[in-house]
Amino acid sequence: MVKPKKRILVICPYPEGYAASQRLKYEQYFDLWKESGYEITVSSFFNFNTWKILYEDGFFFRKILGTLRGYIIRFLDLFRLSQFDHIYVCMWVTPLIDSIFERLFLRISNHLIYDFDDAIHTEKDPNNQSFLKKIFKGQKKIKLLIKKSDSVITSSPFNLQYCKDNNYFERAAYIPCSLNIKRFIPDYKDYNKTKLSIGWTGTYTSAAYLDSIKDILHEVCINLDLKLILITNFDYDIPDIDIEVIRWSKESEISDLQKIDIGLYPLIESPWALGKGGLKVLQYMSLGIPSISSNFGTAQYIVKDGINGFLVDTKSEWIDRISALVGDKDLRKKMGTEARRHIESNYSTEVINGLYLASINESIK
Repeated sequence: MVKPKKRILVICPYPEGYAASQRLKYEQYFDLWKESGYEITVSSFFNFNTWKILYEDGFFFRKILGTLRGYIIRFLDLFRLSQFDHIYVCMWVTPLIDSIFERLFLRISNHLIYDFDDAIHTEKDPNNQSFLKKIFKGQKKIKLLIKKSDSVITSSPFNLQYCKDNNYFERAAYIPCSLNIKRFIPDYKDYNKTKLSIGWTGTYTSAAYLDSIKDILHEVCINLDLKLILITNFDYDIPDIDIEVIRWSKESEISDLQKIDIGLYPLIESPWALGKGGLKVLQYMSLGIPSISSNFGTAQYIVKDGINGFLVDTKSEWIDRISALVGDKDLRKKMGTEARRHIESNYSTEVINGLYLASINESIK
């Protein structure tokens, strides 16, 4: 007799394959879940057409219509929750303040796993005032999901103890962001080229962190004759410097990142930033790109200062470390090699692959 497949319904904000908070976390393990006997159904709140304009200026009525459509989808999801062995919720069930959908999902689901990024349980992002952040509030619903879910997954070690202390079942796991090292492959850089590129990748919601080192970028690009490469979903400009803004694309993501010689990961110190998983610096490191990160949050767990990257606290340290890497091709090569080795050993999908299944397979209530 063929053993029946276990069924998982994935409840997520964005369409499959686009948002880093999904595709570089649990989505890349779908094949493993299927091999382990699971049948996967994905229900995205926003469809692709809404996702494309979600972080763009304007399109107010299209965003409203996309949000209304998402609520209809979640209403229909309620009628099939009991058909699944597990409900896997990423970030939230619905984005607005009221927690009625979260309460219904918790009541009806056979076994609910909650996976979240950032410190959304503690505060609103103090560095972002976008349309989305103004309406996508609801610490109450986030705390409810942490409290009553059968198991909780966080991508920041700084969130782990809170989750363990506040979950009814004391079931919480820190699962770091991870990368497929067969996809993220270093290229063979020309370490002798005369003009180097420093770079940053991120979305509109992280623009404030880029702004925090804007004067540093201006200074080093002029004084060291550097090019600035930004891989984003928004426009950005710094006067008087050589800058290239590349619109993020799933298809060209790797080749675009490979254009960067020195990767930058700035943060602004806050409880919110403590919740970040350090994905940007992981991407740089996986491609053998030497990086410089703020000495704060999860990057402190990932980067070994002076060995596979630099951690900095002050403006002068940012400038000094950028200058050191620009002036020493052997240091760039050595640090990039150590960075790649560190990802292979600690943050590759091969290393992390069993952790998600372990959380999914926690005892069903």
